[in-house]
Amino acid sequence: MFTFNATDLSAKTHYKILTGSIIPRPVAFVTTKSAESEVVNAAPFSYFSIVSATPPLISISIQRAGGNQKDTARHAIRSGELVVHISTESIVEEMNKTAVTLPSEESELDHTSLTLAPSTYVSVPGIAEASIRMECTLYDHIEIKDDEGAVTADLLLAKVVGYHLSPEVYDDSTGYLDAEAIQPISRLAGNDYSKLGELFTLKRPE
Repeated sequence: MFTFNATDLSAKTHYKILTGSIIPRPVAFVTTKSAESEVVNAAPFSYFSIVSATPPLISISIQRAGGNQKDTARHAIRSGELVVHISTESIVEEMNKTAVTLPSEESELDHTSLTLAPSTYVSVPGIAEASIRMECTLYDHIEIKDDEGAVTADLLLAKVVGYHLSPEVYDDSTGYLDAEAIQPISRLAGNDYSKLGELFTLKRPE
């Protein structure tokens, strides 16, 4: 067993250990809209999870680059709106293209074959090809700071105000989603991803 004092490790080492051990991580594919230019921004984030069902909250942590906010965080904070899609095998190649670094006035979607779909409850459009999309409003924004007080990340808590679920993945008669039909992808370390893999069931103790 290797034992490390966290205070002795570099940021790069923390990143390697955390992203290599907290796996698999679902990938949020997020669209936002610039208030200044109306450009729709799209980007994937794997620091993503459920926070609460009452109210329906999800979390996305967006790391800053050199202390600067990424477009997704800036747009979501300013407008209070975003659309979160579940990343799946059918869109992963196009989703990955949106991880490119571009000027703020240029949409990543212009470099993909993905198309936009109008939203019902927010002004930000979603991705038509996604089988699951969640229209959200910003519930809270928390600045994450290092020991010196510098902001290193923006933690967004987003409240889901509307769901769009493809009939291929959602059973209207039971209210459940089919994990195998969704074909979710998840992030591992580095450039590696994983598919759903083998499923098994364990009943909770009574």
